[in-house]
Amino acid sequence: MIGKIIDFFTKFTMFSLFILVVLVVYDATMRYVFSSGSIALQELEWHLFDVVILVSIAYTLKTGSHVRVDIVYDRLERKTKSFINLLSLLFFIIPFSMLIIYIGFHFVELSFIQNEASSNPGGLPFRWIVKSLLPLSFVLLILQALSEIKNEILELKR
Repeated sequence: MIGKIIDFFTKFTMFSLFILVVLVVYDATMRYVFSSGSIALQELEWHLFDVVILVSIAYTLKTGSHVRVDIVYDRLERKTKSFINLLSLLFFIIPFSMLIIYIGFHFVELSFIQNEASSNPGGLPFRWIVKSLLPLSFVLLILQALSEIKNEILELKR
């Protein structure tokens, strides 16, 4: 079930990336060919970039594409790798994610209460929407970490 949730958000990210590429090409063409630009469009590009980066965090954990010291890790036995993965999930990823969710929730709440908008003229309103990606992305990361914990425990039992 967790894998399906992550896959859904991954497809959303892929769609967002496609839209981002189209917007960047359009914006660059308008700016450099027609000497016309839009602050709202540039901010939308940054917001879509946020979607791509933040929502993809859980997917990188799911696929094992996250950063690690491969020079050492690749030489270890499978059970040792599982033990290291389990420790990193329990003592680093989940606590850090919980901290980001806690801080991020208040960050979004304050933005919502203040009805925060862009300070640029012609910028985008409702900044809380993009800020809500921060806690959401780490909720997804915790869900994926729980799935990984289950897999690592099963690996250690073999």
